[in-house]
Amino acid sequence: MKLVIGYCLVLLFSLSACKQNKKESITIPPSSNQLKFASFGEKITEDNAMSSTEMFAKFENMHFGDTALVKFSSTIKALCTKKGCWMKLPLGATAETMVRFKDYGFFLPLDATGEKVIVSGKAFLKITSVDELRHYAEDAGKSEEEISKIIRVRKEFSFEASGVLLNVK
Repeated sequence: MKLVIGYCLVLLFSLSACKQNKKESITIPPSSNQLKFASFGEKITEDNAMSSTEMFAKFENMHFGDTALVKFSSTIKALCTKKGCWMKLPLGATAETMVRFKDYGFFLPLDATGEKVIVSGKAFLKITSVDELRHYAEDAGKSEEEISKIIRVRKEFSFEASGVLLNVK
């Protein structure tokens, strides 16, 4: 009798040990317009980012000495080919902004040209010297002929990014 009870207990424990703890999980496929981002610099979110056209309108209403803390999205038009230490972002159809990274504290991958980004930081107007414009042209891989054609200072829409979200595929 003790032997039968022992076999029953062993069978009961074996069955309870094999019982699977079922948790229901639902996988929601990502929508086709949802992007994944890699973060650089300070952590930021996608929320409340202006479009590049809205950012252009904001720049147009600024005066020298004004600054604005903003977040906007655009697509990388040009990127420093030596370190990834600056980028140019189009603003609407005709303008662009030069984006540098706060305190030279982070860099973007060199192959990021053409990727969507969201930047957060400080927007301001700047007069850029001929020497600095030539330096940026050299960093962008421009020819000596193109660099020598830079002979005037330029009023620029500038941006110091404290955080960047870069679209990753």
